[in-house]
Amino acid sequence: MVRISVLRLGHRPQRDKRVTTHVCLVSRAFGADEILVNTRDAELEKTVNDITERFGGNFTIKTGINWKKYMQSFEGVKVHLTMYGIPVQDIISEIPKDRDLLIIVGSEKVPGEVYKMADFNVAITNQPHSEVSALAIFLDRYFEGNELKKRFNGIMRVVPSKNGKNVKIFTRDECIKVLKEQGADEKLIDHSIAVADLALKIGVLCNADLPLLECGAILHDIGRTRDNSVSHGITGALILRSLGYPEDIVNIVKRHVGGGIESEEAIKLGLPETDLIPETIEEKIVCQADNLISGTKKIKLENILDYYRKKGLIRSVERIRSIHRYLSDLIGKDLDEL
Repeated sequence: MVRISVLRLGHRPQRDKRVTTHVCLVSRAFGADEILVNTRDAELEKTVNDITERFGGNFTIKTGINWKKYMQSFEGVKVHLTMYGIPVQDIISEIPKDRDLLIIVGSEKVPGEVYKMADFNVAITNQPHSEVSALAIFLDRYFEGNELKKRFNGIMRVVPSKNGKNVKIFTRDECIKVLKEQGADEKLIDHSIAVADLALKIGVLCNADLPLLECGAILHDIGRTRDNSVSHGITGALILRSLGYPEDIVNIVKRHVGGGIESEEAIKLGLPETDLIPETIEEKIVCQADNLISGTKKIKLENILDYYRKKGLIRSVERIRSIHRYLSDLIGKDLDEL
């Protein structure tokens, strides 16, 4: 897999703190995997690592890099962003996308050696402007806009809003707080925690979005604070939408009941005509974790299947078995063994 690195030259901790921080943030947000800074700066490392920890992703930072040795030993493609280079629109198609990429971004004067060591000297216009904007535009052209679709699995999620700011915190404590605010009793909270614990055991083994998974699992039965019927998933989805939660959490809650509910079944059950079958990996995990937790205790697959058989819900039996098999194959062991 291609790795994208950004090398920041000429960083002066006392004078360039803000600009270099923005270079780091652009690198992370626009698809790079790491940033390397030539000057040692522990405070900069802490700032960037704190942001990555809160907002997600696998972005890393290293400072105190010997830039010359690093460039000499780098085996991929080296691109130097400079106003004196070839315009990006004329050269971007020639930059390989199947090799590791090192993007060099300077601050003040860049040593002449950099121009010679680079495979490409690229300009984002031949006019003076910020290295921050140059890096953002180059990465956007390189990824053809696809970097804007990248997901960051952090505990803090910005929910797009037409007006104001909407930030949700996907931590266990925050989600339990929301349950309590909605009137959940200890029994419901204890069950939700048990479901979350099992969901995380599964999620760790299949590269799921763990903060999203934990939040969805804790909140999966929030609808039961209003409605203990089969429609509690839909009720919970409405509650979370009213609280400003994003659709990926809403859908986990809406689609967790049984093995999911098809639109035809929904009509027969008096629910809105909508497909409530879990789709994403996180939706399937929460759905099955809930099936395998009775109260706070884990039960075997056959126990839950017998329950649905006795109710005559054969299609639910088939769906629950299918999700169980899918997740078991994905993690390399039967869920009953966890």
